[in-house]
Amino acid sequence: MTHSTPPASPDLDSLRGIGADLDSGVPDGDPATAWRRRRDGYRLVGPLNRHKFSVIVVGTGLAGAGCAAALGELGYDVHSFTFHDAPRRAHSVAAQGGINAARARKVDNDSIRRFVVDTVKGGDFRAREADAFRLAEESIRVIDHLNAIGAPFAREYGGALATRSFGGVQVSRTYYTRGQTGQQLQVAASQALLRQVAAGTVTLHTRHEMLDLIVADGRAQGVVVRDLVTGQISAQTAHAVVLATGGYGTVFFQSTLARNCNATASWRAHRRGALLASPSFIQFHPTALPVSAEWQSKTTLMSESLRNDGRIWVPVQPGDDRAPNEIPEPERDYYLERRYPAYGNLTPRDVASRAARERIEAGHGVGPLRNSVYLDFADALGRLGKPTIAERYGNLFSMYHDATGEDPYEVPMRIAPAAHFTMGGLWSNYDQMTSIPGLFVGGEVGWGYHGANRLGANSLLSACVDGWFTLPYSIPDYLSTRLGEAPLAQDHPAVAETAAAVRERITHLTSIGGTQGPERFHRRLGEILYRGSGVSRSVESLTAAIGEIRELSQEFWSDLRVTGSAASFNQELERAGRVADFLELAELLCVDALDRDESCGAHFRVDHQTPDGEALRDDDRWCFVSAWETTADGYRIRHREPLSFSAVPLQTRNYR
Repeated sequence: MTHSTPPASPDLDSLRGIGADLDSGVPDGDPATAWRRRRDGYRLVGPLNRHKFSVIVVGTGLAGAGCAAALGELGYDVHSFTFHDAPRRAHSVAAQGGINAARARKVDNDSIRRFVVDTVKGGDFRAREADAFRLAEESIRVIDHLNAIGAPFAREYGGALATRSFGGVQVSRTYYTRGQTGQQLQVAASQALLRQVAAGTVTLHTRHEMLDLIVADGRAQGVVVRDLVTGQISAQTAHAVVLATGGYGTVFFQSTLARNCNATASWRAHRRGALLASPSFIQFHPTALPVSAEWQSKTTLMSESLRNDGRIWVPVQPGDDRAPNEIPEPERDYYLERRYPAYGNLTPRDVASRAARERIEAGHGVGPLRNSVYLDFADALGRLGKPTIAERYGNLFSMYHDATGEDPYEVPMRIAPAAHFTMGGLWSNYDQMTSIPGLFVGGEVGWGYHGANRLGANSLLSACVDGWFTLPYSIPDYLSTRLGEAPLAQDHPAVAETAAAVRERITHLTSIGGTQGPERFHRRLGEILYRGSGVSRSVESLTAAIGEIRELSQEFWSDLRVTGSAASFNQELERAGRVADFLELAELLCVDALDRDESCGAHFRVDHQTPDGEALRDDDRWCFVSAWETTADGYRIRHREPLSFSAVPLQTRNYR
């Protein structure tokens, strides 16, 4: 069936069609035992045959480095690609607060089941229940493995690994290395990867950016990359491809992610046929530093772990311009503790972000721009003392002081919600394989585990579970049927056609000859998204945003300026390609948010809320994952993966 290009004035029926339902691949039966049963049923590749198979892993964060290192250790021929100059520069280093595990070393009644309940409930029942069980089960091995390869976890006085709490839970299951957990885990994973590079099982390609996916005979069989130093376009073929390239939060321009984070690898795979699940499920982190000036290029993350000891409040009186320490206790509104007494400041991120945004928009915002709330450590400092707080959060306090010039030991921090994590991503089945056979995903580039809202410290965990303990099982199952097949030849028509398409796209970008650089378009796109599909959304705001994105896209393709040459190092060209993909992704993001006629987790539609302002799900109509297809002519088709819950029955989230 063919479709015409959607009209310029969008309405929902013209924006999308309805496709077929999808098979999750989860084994029938008890979800608590699904992973063990699936793992036991996987086909194997014998040790003497593994070197005959080639696997491409794009990305060297925790998921990518873990997957490449594990497959290399097993004996496969692995090609690892990163656009960084070293694998340890991957964005996993930016995670601060910790990594969850259901090891139950504290006597606080934690368990695998409680982990699953917290994760499924935290995601507002929009993720697979069986995935949450796998995450919980493998979390125990993840911590032991990372500890064994050198991650310097914090320890109790007697030597046991220390834990703390994160939002959405009432137990202590988060393992940490002060406020540097992501960095320390990334160092350990990178060392494991480089060990395999030295052993010759992994070939590392630094400063190479994936620009397209090679699909032949209906299977993913390679990638086309650009050498960021020389500009050379080349192809690498293999029996399977793994994308571990992170999320797309930078589509909002100002986000907590590094500036170079982008969606090109996943979006190019999507345009080759990989379905994209729940693109509108965007997490706004409640403890980011507020925007302080219009020229600011990104926001700065402050770890959620700070909410263990910090108390969040705003002045009771709107517009109160007194210094925070001059405002007496009776004139402070500890609004999370007031609204959610059972969880207090440790409510899930979507709840905390909406509550902060509501207080700010009601006139209670603080700071020079009235766009933030206070995170106050005075009580904890008085109760525990400065040495204890410094031991737990010292580097975070130093970072805050460096960024703002204010001393959080003396005055409260100022925080505000900011675009952060993407729960949406390339759809995959229970084996982590996308709708394109041979294309697998790991970490944030996928959609699994988190549903409509990710619990803090489940991000590092999901990346590690995918990289170390899921993909090394499921990829061999796929490869086992391809013994004797050689990787696609370099002169295969699919290789030549994909490489030619990449070159043509680059030529187009560099030949427009307009007046505006790519960053200007990106900034304007971010403003549209924050306004139209931010912490809260409405039919009106989303419809307006789609129209504005289309106008901006037309302007981009007629007035883009890319200076420099395509045959050399050119960051303007890199940004231009990424912004072009962001413009297409942003429209689909808004279409998904408009299509999903309910509120759930971080997807908060103002027309679907309870009387007290909480997200109002519609399980009768929307208990499924939306997985989007974009046809060659740009038309969108929404497929469904129905969701069912047996271990954690559907219920209204209640953190009161």
